[in-house]
Amino acid sequence: MTKPFILREYIFITIFWLVFAAAVYINLQATSDKVSSVFQTIALVISSFFLTRFLTTRLLPKALRLKKMKLFLIHVTVSILLLSFIYSLIFTYIEINSKNQLPAKFTDQLPFLWQGFYLALPASFLINGSTCGIKFYQEHGRIERDHILLQQAHLENQLKLLQDQINPHVVFNILNHIHILMRNDTQLADYLLLKFSDILRYQLYHCNQNLVPLNKDIEHLQNLVEVEKLRWGNELEVQSDWKAVNTASFIAPLLLVPFIENAFKYVCRLPGHKGYVRISCAEKDGFLLFFIENSYSDVAGYKKKEGASGIGLQNVKKRLKLQYSGIHDLKIETENNVYKVNLTLKLSDTDEQ
Repeated sequence: MTKPFILREYIFITIFWLVFAAAVYINLQATSDKVSSVFQTIALVISSFFLTRFLTTRLLPKALRLKKMKLFLIHVTVSILLLSFIYSLIFTYIEINSKNQLPAKFTDQLPFLWQGFYLALPASFLINGSTCGIKFYQEHGRIERDHILLQQAHLENQLKLLQDQINPHVVFNILNHIHILMRNDTQLADYLLLKFSDILRYQLYHCNQNLVPLNKDIEHLQNLVEVEKLRWGNELEVQSDWKAVNTASFIAPLLLVPFIENAFKYVCRLPGHKGYVRISCAEKDGFLLFFIENSYSDVAGYKKKEGASGIGLQNVKKRLKLQYSGIHDLKIETENNVYKVNLTLKLSDTDEQ
């Protein structure tokens, strides 16, 4: 991206100075002979190029970086006066001298120098103003691009931080489940270890990407739900419906994990009450339709625990705001000891975001 931009900039500068040289030559040729016009054109273009180049490549970027535009205006004024004086010298000692109209004494030449200086002021102002305006536009565009790149880097760091908060949390929960089961049911613990291997493999090899295939992420969620079902056994009713998904669709990895975790973590566990978790996930016309519902009890203090966790819903909301701004709809409802999450978001059809 940078190299083509620099190449276009140099091409534009070359064309600008060629057009300037042609305009000066055509203007001088109307009143001077060809040889004088060529010499004046070369002298004017060279002096204008080096003076304005120093002004626009050294002084202007420095003034923008240090925010000293008042000082730069002084530099511009000095440059206009200096360039006008150079134009005056060129006009006097090439144009007038070629016509043998220049007096021999220097004091007699001063009126010609003053006249040339006065007449050159508008041209000097125009060339300095044009080059500074063009360079200011280019520098402003460069600053905007750098700002966008910084914003993108900041966004990626935020997403990585949020995602890294989930990975150890999930691993900790699964290992804790296996540790408990190894005391009572080694065969089930062995099966859970295999599931844990699949979960860990997904997190290690897929979650470093901005987007992952939807079917892979759904498979990861299914493994998590299976672990929870095996852990709770008959104490919990779990219903899940995973519709066929488009393998060409992509989603941010681990985005839905907190919903699964919270549902099983805060489901009603009161004696005599069999809690339940219902999950529905489907892809339709490029949109993900995700719904999860679980029973809970006021005694369990669902809201209080969730607010103190620091990882759950706040994490998801931040990621949705960063990655799916304007293309998602999240509804969370709590009514009659039932907690519902309904999420709709537009899926990507490419693995780049």
